[in-house]
Amino acid sequence: MVEQNGTEPDGAEEFDGDWLDLREPFDAAARDPGLAERLMQHVDEKARPCFLDLGAGTGSLTRWLGHFVARPHRWILADADAELMSRAFDTMMDAAEDVGWKATWPQKKALLVHSPQGAWRIEGILTNLADAPAGLPLDSVDVVTCSALCDLVSERWLIRLAAALARRKLPFYAALNVSGRERFTPPLPGDALVARGFLRDQRRDKGFSGIALGPEAPAVIARVFAAHGYKVHRAPSPWIVRRQSREMAYELALGHAEAALRHERRGAAQIRAWAEARGGQADDGQLAVRVEHQDLLCLP
Repeated sequence: MVEQNGTEPDGAEEFDGDWLDLREPFDAAARDPGLAERLMQHVDEKARPCFLDLGAGTGSLTRWLGHFVARPHRWILADADAELMSRAFDTMMDAAEDVGWKATWPQKKALLVHSPQGAWRIEGILTNLADAPAGLPLDSVDVVTCSALCDLVSERWLIRLAAALARRKLPFYAALNVSGRERFTPPLPGDALVARGFLRDQRRDKGFSGIALGPEAPAVIARVFAAHGYKVHRAPSPWIVRRQSREMAYELALGHAEAALRHERRGAAQIRAWAEARGGQADDGQLAVRVEHQDLLCLP
């Protein structure tokens, strides 16, 4: 069921499965359905399209995008983290059962999720995505997808991937790329300091061939794929975390503070005070957060 092509890159950003589970409903609410529908129109002539999902994590994008396909199709989940990959398959089975669908593992080679519109065949490969496109089965797929990945990679990494996809005329769907400053409400005096430190953390090397794109990702994706003749479609996909989403608001505030502390040592006391205040607001249901993202669909 899971093929192993490599190991996790040194220095790569790591993600906790519980965090991915927490953010999944916010991801699903944020992604733009219009771009998903446009992608399905592009692959409409494919009887059984195959999607390769890079940095699949726990399979959040597969569970969301698969509902737009409306016919039998195949997924190959690519990630470097074996624990997340195992969790992805368990979560797929649980999600299928939650909506009354049957899930089977014929010969333990692939997970089949039997939807009313046809089976989803789901496989996995463990591969070092830092080496992409090396190690990816690009000749066997019809679409390459990712979610919340491209702001972690470098421009050099993206150029390599785009060239490989262009040679094969493969569409590229990249959801949830950070595109601007986060807004915590109500405002606090330390907001600017935390935002500055967090931005510096977004632009550090995260194990993908150089400095991460961070909020420059949407513009760079568009430019790199347009240079290969792709038509690039963009849509906003902000996280909107309302006050009642206490756990998500708390984790966002804590994560921002921890990232800022790596780079703003002189402001450490103010950042810690900010984190304590924001944590209290979140616990009291008084903290709202908006995180700007963009979805991009690049069609050959």
